[in-house]
Amino acid sequence: METESEPYVRLATLRQLHQVVADLNTARSLADTLQAVADGIVAGLNYELACVNLVRPDGDLVVAAFAGSPAAEALITGRVGSRTSWERRLSMGEPWGDLRFIPHTEGWVLMEDDVPQWHTEGPAPRFEDEWHPHDRLYAPMYASGSGRELLGVISVDRPRNGRHPGPWGREALQMYASQSAIAISNARLRSNMQRALVRLEREQQALRASEESFRQAFEYAPSGMAIAEMGGDQHGRLLRTNDALCRLLGRPASVMRRYSFADLVHPEDIGTLLRTSAEGGRAELRLGRRDGTYVWVSLRNSVVADTADGPRFLLTHVEDIEERKRHELQLAHRASHDALTGLPNSAELRSRLSARLCERPFAGSGASADEYEPPYDHEHEHGFGFSPVDGAVGPYDHHVHSVAPTGGDIDDGTKGLAVLFCDLDGFKSINDRFGHHTGDAVLIEVARRLTTGVRDGDTVARLGGDEFVVLADGLGSADAADLAVRLRNAIIPPIRVDGRAVRVGASFGIGWAECGMTVEEVLNSADQRMYIEKRSRSKVHRRAG
Repeated sequence: METESEPYVRLATLRQLHQVVADLNTARSLADTLQAVADGIVAGLNYELACVNLVRPDGDLVVAAFAGSPAAEALITGRVGSRTSWERRLSMGEPWGDLRFIPHTEGWVLMEDDVPQWHTEGPAPRFEDEWHPHDRLYAPMYASGSGRELLGVISVDRPRNGRHPGPWGREALQMYASQSAIAISNARLRSNMQRALVRLEREQQALRASEESFRQAFEYAPSGMAIAEMGGDQHGRLLRTNDALCRLLGRPASVMRRYSFADLVHPEDIGTLLRTSAEGGRAELRLGRRDGTYVWVSLRNSVVADTADGPRFLLTHVEDIEERKRHELQLAHRASHDALTGLPNSAELRSRLSARLCERPFAGSGASADEYEPPYDHEHEHGFGFSPVDGAVGPYDHHVHSVAPTGGDIDDGTKGLAVLFCDLDGFKSINDRFGHHTGDAVLIEVARRLTTGVRDGDTVARLGGDEFVVLADGLGSADAADLAVRLRNAIIPPIRVDGRAVRVGASFGIGWAECGMTVEEVLNSADQRMYIEKRSRSKVHRRAG
């Protein structure tokens, strides 16, 4: 079972992974890109050693970059392993998607081949999934396209937690290898383009040859390329697009010449485009396809000149990153949502609650937090304004304070953020009698009934086990009590699992989120009220019996 801290670890690792993937595209040269690939493994994927083996034109693989051990780097960087030996390695072991894992029980047969390798001595594993010093894990890097041309192989060693990576760690390493292949391909393409541009500027006598070289690099580039006007009334208009970009957007070249990127970008991304429409600018944004859908792309701009003193044009490299964005969203969703029910998990619940609470309670006189409007101050435009908390001038960020009704069960007209703590009654007996399969099915159905019973915009989260929490904003005391009754009545009807009808009850405790409280204080308050209600109902049942 996943521990409460693991979602936080995943979120932290995901942020590191996003950063190291972004760093791959900032390297200036192929050598810098290769080193960034190795460094990213150590910095973002929690391995102590990483080696990048690059395929040479003759087919053999050379150690092009190493990270994690200066001694190993000095010993094996630049050494070459034969393609035959590498193909043997990639054909044996356990396939983890595109990854290849060779345990130490099999890897001993590779000790004498010509592939450069670095090993450290260590004790034998104490448990099944512990990493052995002679275990090997490889992440092949393939060029984009249908041919799956091998660009190189990333070799990793010594996970920091000492264990074999799980499904999430394997997927992260495989995605990183895919992005590394794109970065290496792009670095090579940029290197070729830069050489072509230098020839265009410096070699006037070889101008035609250079133009042909540029044309081929442009037309036959595996990713999208575009040339746009720079300056003048038609600034930004597309003059030329290659076949890859036309296929990506589903528009013929003749139609593309009617547009600029500003005409094609998603309305929410226009600001991002404007900030990057200059030499050296780069951005990730969405471009519109002919069918009305949008695709995530990475844009990188550089400037080319027609002649030494002639007009300048903007050359834009367009890379399809739709799959990477989809993986990022999936990974982020997994880290913040419960695997069984699909509801926000404990970490995400606390994050949403924390976003609504500030450290100081609201101190308005007689007005609710939603009705309060701070007096305007001209300094406010520069991040400095009048504070509604204590009348002092200081930083202010338009925070709407969360307040709680003060009338107990009597509605005093105050609307606040209600926190409903739900604990299922009788769930343990279902698990004990019918097994965890039935228990899981009950939890899934309860999650569905809770989600159906709340309003759009309310949050239903699984805190853990058979405990759920509902966040419902803009409710008064009576509203919150009515909501608890409706949700309890929605849970009570029988739940059919494998032809069997089972029932669970539910106890609800209603707390209120107020600025000045911590997230734990808010949840504990609702939990205590739920416990009081459960104990009170238990006494009523005993008297009735």
